[in-house]
Amino acid sequence: MWELQIAEGDDPYLYSTNNFVGRQYWKFNQDAGTPDEKEEIEKIRQNFKDNMKNGGQHACGDLLMRMQLMKENKINLMDIAPIRLCDDEHVTLEAVTITVKKALRLQRAIQAKDGHWPAENAGPMFFTPPLIIGLYISGAINTIWNEEHHKEMIRYFYNHQVSYQV
Repeated sequence: MWELQIAEGDDPYLYSTNNFVGRQYWKFNQDAGTPDEKEEIEKIRQNFKDNMKNGGQHACGDLLMRMQLMKENKINLMDIAPIRLCDDEHVTLEAVTITVKKALRLQRAIQAKDGHWPAENAGPMFFTPPLIIGLYISGAINTIWNEEHHKEMIRYFYNHQVSYQV
């Protein structure tokens, strides 16, 4: 199972002047997660795929990251009922207050332990093909990446390719 690592840098080749605040990366841990969590992740992945084909989901909707952060922060987003207003209803102070509370709770739920809000940035995706080509040509692709990295890169490209075609 993939786990988001926050503000970690136990590596002799890494140096930080701010104790790695804001650093984030994904690490595969095959022993992590219960069978129920793994099943939920597969459902999320399938739901993401199905919704993307219908134009209902963007590549940046990183549900795995949100699921992990909400679990770590122990914040339940479902204990406040949502407010739904019809077109002809007036906005009340109570509706605004509840909506603001839900918004703040969501921001707290997806905030990392070092204070930043992790996110995916697909902008530098054009750096990835030369990296893969270089690793392949040098014969280091299987040294640098294990089988899970290969699967995740294929999934990443597929999800982004489909999202740009919609």
